[in-house]
Formats: sequence, structure tokens, C-alpha cells
Amino acid sequence: MPGPVIAVTMGDPSGIGPEIVVKALAHADVYAMCRPVVIGDAVRLAEAAEIVGRSPTIHVIDKPADAIGTVGTIDCIDLKAVPPGHPFGQMLAASGEAAYRYIAKAAELCRTGETDAICTAPLNKEALHAAGHSFPGHTELLAHLTGTPEVSMMLVGPKLRVIHVTTHIGLTDAVAKIEPGLVERVIARGRATLVAAGMANPRIGVCAINPHAGENGLFGHGEEEAKIIPAIEACRARGWSVEGPLPGDTLFFRAYRGDFDLVVAMYHDQGHIPIKVMGLEAGVNITVGLPVIRTSVDHGTAFDIAGRGIADEGSMIEALRQAAELAVRR
Repeated sequence: MPGPVIAVTMGDPSGIGPEIVVKALAHADVYAMCRPVVIGDAVRLAEAAEIVGRSPTIHVIDKPADAIGTVGTIDCIDLKAVPPGHPFGQMLAASGEAAYRYIAKAAELCRTGETDAICTAPLNKEALHAAGHSFPGHTELLAHLTGTPEVSMMLVGPKLRVIHVTTHIGLTDAVAKIEPGLVERVIARGRATLVAAGMANPRIGVCAINPHAGENGLFGHGEEEAKIIPAIEACRARGWSVEGPLPGDTLFFRAYRGDFDLVVAMYHDQGHIPIKVMGLEAGVNITVGLPVIRTSVDHGTAFDIAGRGIADEGSMIEALRQAAELAVRR
């Protein structure tokens, strides 16, 4: 059976996760690049398959080594976390608990070497919190489960890659958290990921915090000089191709044009908006710095359309492709 074994978590079972998993695993080219094993609920997958008009065989297995790995069959480690007929489109603590159990099992399988990477369908942060798991999202949850003190979120689109210095915190808190050591570590993590993917000397552009990069002190309170420039200078001293701090409104255009291989964004929306404007169906979220490979769709649970069979599986297919490629290179 070709390709690395990918643990595919079903996400929040009340969202579109089960549907996009079933749709993605109906594509023969997915099985040409990896062997997906769904961590979720077999009954929920069968329900989702009926909703989207597919008829795969749901093959319940105890361990990844038992996977058949052929199109038309979905190999599933069945955690039986939700009952038959569990509601779609609702924020439920039971769904948050199920999503937590799926990702915890996937992390365990990766740590023991039974799978080569994790690819996650979306969870709902409110449901996760309602279940008693106080994490802002997958990134922080996986860092906790793997005992990793610091990780970064990288978003990858067709013509743009963005890594974030801060993510799921308010804007005021984000500016306060940014400091040269953190910026330097994020640049290093992003660069190491691209080098591991075969890019010898990635060109990295670093966003400013303030409009026009502070305009020589006219805007802000010297954040660029105090928080970002020392990190850039330290990276350049290593011989790395790093430019900035640059105004975000022009840096993303230049990166899309091909001037940079990676953009370092200072806060959540600064990096997310450009990627998502390009199309949710093409974006992939990669957690950088974990001891395991993790990719994800770059969209949410979409409760408003869950259970209707219309969710697009494009981002899930791309996330599987990225996971497979990273696993092969590792």
C-alpha cells in the first residue's frame, strides 16, 4: 500500500467535518499519495456518506496497520464518541468532547509511530470549551498533547505562505506579546519548514505592526524598532534572506507576485485575511514546531451548512496532500 499513513480526524461531528472527510476519501488520487485512517465515529461517517450521496464501505479497524487503504473503503478507528442521529449544525459540548478525543487519539498514534502525520477536519472552539478543554484551537491543543512549549501556525495557499508570530489572542495582547526572541524563533521555524520541503534558501518577508511600518516614528510607539528589527538583524547574521519590517499592505502583494517564499505576520487577522481572500477551498493550515506533522483545512465547522451535503472538500484534499509530502520528506 503506497504512501505514508495519515491519521485523519473527523473534527466536530456536528459540523461539516464528517462530510468533507467522506467526500475527500472518494478521490482515487488521495490513495495514490497516502493511506488515510479516519479517527472518528463509524456511524457518523455512514450518516455523512448518505447525506453526500456516497456509498463507501466503512471498515472499522483497531489499529492503522489493519487499514485496507483502497478507494471505496474508509478505514476508521471507531471511538464511538457520539450516538446515531447526533444533531448536525449545533454547538454541543458532546461534539466538543468527541473532537477532543479524536485529536488525542491521533496524537497518540503519531507519537507511537503507527501513523506518519495528522490531518484534521475543523473543530468548534466554543464546543471544545463547553466540554471542559480550554484551548483556543487545534494548534494549542496539539502543543499540549505533545508537550511542545511553543509552536507556530503556517497557512499555505497556491501562491502564498504565511507564518504567524501570534494567533488566537486579542490585538492589544498580541502587540504586547511580540518581542525580538519570539519573532526570531518564528522566522527560524518557518524557514526550517521550507528548507525541509526542499527550498534551499527561502526568501522571507516580515510584516510590520503599524501602518507604513511606523513611517519613521510617525505611527505607533517604536514597535518595529524595539520588537522586530533586532530579530531580523539576528536572522541576517545567520546568512538568511530576511527583509523587513515591511508594510503588510504591500508585502502580501509582493509575496503573491513571487518576491517572497514566506511572509511572517505579526497577528491573526494580518495573516489570515490575505490567505482566505484567495479562497478557503485552497488553503491549508500547518502547525510548525510539533514533533509530529499536522496539517488541517483552513476553514471552520460551518454549522450553517452542516448536514446538507454541500460542503467543499478541496481544502481537505490539499491538506492530505501537504501532510503526505511532509511525511515523505521527513
